[in-house]
Amino acid sequence: MPYQLAQLNIAIMKYSLDDPEMKGFVDNLDYINSLADNSPGFVWRLQDEEGDATSQRPLGESTLVNLSVWKDIESLNQYVYKTAHVEIMKRRKEWFDRMKEAHYVLWWVPKNHRPDIHEAVAKLKLLQSNGPTPDAFNFRQAFPSPDAAPAMNPFTLGDECPAT
Repeated sequence: MPYQLAQLNIAIMKYSLDDPEMKGFVDNLDYINSLADNSPGFVWRLQDEEGDATSQRPLGESTLVNLSVWKDIESLNQYVYKTAHVEIMKRRKEWFDRMKEAHYVLWWVPKNHRPDIHEAVAKLKLLQSNGPTPDAFNFRQAFPSPDAAPAMNPFTLGDECPAT
């Protein structure tokens, strides 16, 4: 069975979305979402009627979630660290609190599966409590898809985020 990569990332807002301090973030939402939608390897992302997921607040009113599916780790890594997305990430301290626990998680899903927010949050909690495993991992210690050659071991895609 072919697999695709799901990802969830969360961010705790310093201000409400309608606060002028969040304008730089809000003004770039459509652009960054469009950049993802048109990136090689992009498959799907959670959206509401507004075209983003800012109304989804399963972890509390101040926590934003972003849930998407990608062809593979390399495609997501390319988008996150090698496109204009990095420029927005460099500004995240203006809008979001620093998190002590893992704020993103990656996991493999069967092709055509679209994870819901409850599945995604459960994967994040799994990573936070157990560290990287084949069921919930990060870029630093990624695991091959379940249909990959059995001889593959966990691999890494690099150091810290270049935006930090």
